[in-house]
Amino acid sequence: MPSILPVALSVIVVATTPLLGVAFYYVCIVPRFNPLRKLAGPPVRWLFDNHMSFLLNPYRSPKAHSTFVQKYGRHVRIRGLGPWDDRLLPLDPVSVAHVLKNSTIYEKPWQSRRFITSLIGCGMLAAEGVVHKRHRRVATPAFSIQNLRSIVPVVFTKGNELREKWCEILDSSGNTGEGIRIDVCHWISRATFDVIGLAGFEYHFNAIQNESDELFHAYKEMFEIAVSQSDGLRTVIGIYIPLINEFFPDERVKTVKRCQEVIERVAGKLIQQKKSRIVEGEETGLGYAGKDLLTLLIKSNLATDLPSDQRISDEDILHNINTFMFAGSDTTSLALTWTLYLLAKHPGVQRRLQAELLEAAPSPPVSRLTSDEIESLYIVLSDLPYLNDVVRESLRLIPPVHSSLRVATRDDEIPISCPVRLRDGSISDQKSIPIAKGSLVHVPIEAFNLDKELWGEDAWDFNPDRWGTLPEAVSALPGIFSNLLTFSAGPRSCIGMRFSMIEMKTFLYLLLTNFVFSATDEEIFKANVVLTRPYITGQFKAGSQCPLLVKRYTRQND
Repeated sequence: MPSILPVALSVIVVATTPLLGVAFYYVCIVPRFNPLRKLAGPPVRWLFDNHMSFLLNPYRSPKAHSTFVQKYGRHVRIRGLGPWDDRLLPLDPVSVAHVLKNSTIYEKPWQSRRFITSLIGCGMLAAEGVVHKRHRRVATPAFSIQNLRSIVPVVFTKGNELREKWCEILDSSGNTGEGIRIDVCHWISRATFDVIGLAGFEYHFNAIQNESDELFHAYKEMFEIAVSQSDGLRTVIGIYIPLINEFFPDERVKTVKRCQEVIERVAGKLIQQKKSRIVEGEETGLGYAGKDLLTLLIKSNLATDLPSDQRISDEDILHNINTFMFAGSDTTSLALTWTLYLLAKHPGVQRRLQAELLEAAPSPPVSRLTSDEIESLYIVLSDLPYLNDVVRESLRLIPPVHSSLRVATRDDEIPISCPVRLRDGSISDQKSIPIAKGSLVHVPIEAFNLDKELWGEDAWDFNPDRWGTLPEAVSALPGIFSNLLTFSAGPRSCIGMRFSMIEMKTFLYLLLTNFVFSATDEEIFKANVVLTRPYITGQFKAGSQCPLLVKRYTRQND
């Protein structure tokens, strides 16, 4: 027996030596030749220290970004997960525009894609390159202005249903004074699920009335419990070593698997039914008149002028429906929640917006309007100047997506518009920043939206009036929406931006012409948990919450 031990040790040494050699090369040798190491950046206190807590925490990130610009310029070297992980933090509009425009050079890292795919499959959020182009080409017709116009009555119906539900809650409480406490985050999430269910694939979640639908539960559990309430370290380990999730699944992994089984069964059946109706309509010549995103997606995918190698599979369609559910419900509900929170904290702005919305309101109640009349009403709402300013200001101040990460797939030169500070303290007159293949670029969405040098000294304040006279520097910012990075920019910008605008403006109209919102005594803080979510101080484990005091609007409130 003793003679076996030396042999075993020898085998272990022989087997691990090459691995250790490779690890040493990538951890200690390769980083020394990374051109980013020449840039100025904040120091680290120990070998495995990093700057992520400063940059990803919305409580600390505004000050951190401002400090970094003052000390290190607009191209900052930051530390990621380890000493081998030097990253570029570009706070230069020209540099960020280059990164977002060249999506084939700067892709989402495999870690991000593996995490997204593990939840909602490889839809448009996770796909890259040719696959992403194929998904985007098939989905784009569904998000045309003409098709989205037909969704407006659905949004109004669900917004009005939420209004009626809150009226019931107020009436049953008997409180006619300061209003009652309503968790607007919870209720708006239920309403946006209803909207995307009907507008997405003609599915009735009925989440506003109750939360009993199994498909609603599956999506809700996956987005809330498995994402925002998961153990961050365990999730990271599972991304790098996926076999751990297979053989030693934790509660998060079990929850995701259970939810995915429901989604694949129920939503997968809906896709097959929808596809059969479309094919049957084409064969009979009667057509199929569905206006939901799933119908339009399938029709686009079956179009005769689309080459067969450009089509996507039924599995891909399911993954994109999951993507629409996540992006179309979670991000919009958070944007609406934060807008109501800001209006509650700024009653003067709320009163001014209410006055504009009430002036635009038609005489008959929304419930009596025809679909054409509702579409006409939305056209009026979409052009209201102060509503536009409030929505833009809310999306600027608290973007649901806090930041994003890209990896260089090849060596590149990133253009710059300002001098670069180097590690030795000197200022370089170089015209670009070389970046090596495999290097990560941290795209600071929030930082650009809150940059005081661009937006003015009140950039961290909620001030819708700023949109009347914007500083000239703002016009240089990239972004598909009002020079904001909230919906990103370039080929991977948010395909559902117009859909989100319809939801936000419609819900704000229906809620603010019927209710008044004010803040409670509870302290709300922002946390970046995949998206920027509201939590009550001391109650993080209870999940996203944003309670506000809600009472009926009357002329006496003015």
